Amino acid sequence: MDSPLFTIANTTFTLGEALIGAGALLALVFVVLVIALFRLAGARKASEKQAIVRSEALETALSDVMRAQAEMGGRMQTMAEIFGDRQSDMGRALGERLDGLGHRLGRSMADTTKTTSDTLRQLHERMALIDRAQKTISELTGQVHDLRQILSDKQTRGVFGQGRMEAIIRDGLPAGTYEFQATLSNNTRPDCMVQMPNAAPGLIIDAKFPLEAYKKVKEAAGEQEAHQASQQFKRDIAKHVLDIRDRYLLPGETQDTAFMFVPSESIFAELHEFHEDVVQKAHRARVVIVSPALLMLSIQVVQALLKDARMREEAHVIQAEVGKLMADVNRLGERVINLQKHFAQANRDVEQILVSTDKISKRGSRIENLEFDDRPPEPAGTEPAAAPQTPPVNPQGTRPLDRAGGIVSLHAVASDSDTNTGESA
Repeated sequence: MDSPLFTIANTTFTLGEALIGAGALLALVFVVLVIALFRLAGARKASEKQAIVRSEALETALSDVMRAQAEMGGRMQTMAEIFGDRQSDMGRALGERLDGLGHRLGRSMADTTKTTSDTLRQLHERMALIDRAQKTISELTGQVHDLRQILSDKQTRGVFGQGRMEAIIRDGLPAGTYEFQATLSNNTRPDCMVQMPNAAPGLIIDAKFPLEAYKKVKEAAGEQEAHQASQQFKRDIAKHVLDIRDRYLLPGETQDTAFMFVPSESIFAELHEFHEDVVQKAHRARVVIVSPALLMLSIQVVQALLKDARMREEAHVIQAEVGKLMADVNRLGERVINLQKHFAQANRDVEQILVSTDKISKRGSRIENLEFDDRPPEPAGTEPAAAPQTPPVNPQGTRPLDRAGGIVSLHAVASDSDTNTGESA
């Protein structure tokens, strides 16, 4: 027991000491185990208490959850009912909207169909107009072709210019103020001679404009050919201007200026733009080159001159008519004065009638009040005397009494009233 068993840190331990230490260690372990058991039991009791508390809290929470679930179920049912009502309302509103949408869609489709049919109808009408326009264009093409053929022939072209000039003259001047193909004293026949007012010489209009050289200018292929055609065009115009001057400008018989009619505005414009020297030569020769527009303007001026001359010729007629008008006005004044006199006489008659009416009203009031006396009737035109006092009444109060005590008959009263009224009137 006392033999050394082991040595630790220069300390020798024997077997007995080791056994004692082991026993003490076991006792310590036992004590620790007992303490641990006690603590475990306390902890178990505490955990059991906590479990009980947790169970109670869990039951409380579970009851709260059940209550909340019940409330949630009620709310869900209420919400389901509300959702059902809302769904039915929504279904009804949706049905109404769909019905309205279908109605509007049907009406819109009907309007669209009507609009489409109208558009198609208008399109057909436009197509018909286009067809007619195409036919018109075809006819115009043929007419242009005919016009080209007319212009290609000199004689026919002269007839065309003459016809256009005559149409302008007929539209602008009254009949009898112009003459086509008139014969002058030198046996020449101008295309038209317009009679001027106040016995003035006539105005000559020539419609034979030379277009052969102009046509060659337009059809020239090169510059040299175009120059030659232009020179020939100028010579032709100059020759025609001199012919008009020599043939138609006759002193005392025609005006000292004549018109050369160009039946095309484009030729007239080109002539003034590129051939100004030819125009100046024509002016010096007292020949005025006119286009259809200028000829119409000149004819309007002539028409104004003729109208002014006619008004001057009829001035004495106008003066006589004015004199007659003044006589009628004076006669009307006299008749108005007579009518005024008649109105004054009528006013006096009305005043006398009003006086008679006043007298008749007074007589009527006297008849109504039975205010009569035995005085003789007053002469006509005098005012009635003051009304006498009312005669005494008999005890019965039925009829008035006269001065002699007799009863005045109503017939006599009426007769007397009529007599007096007639005399007063």
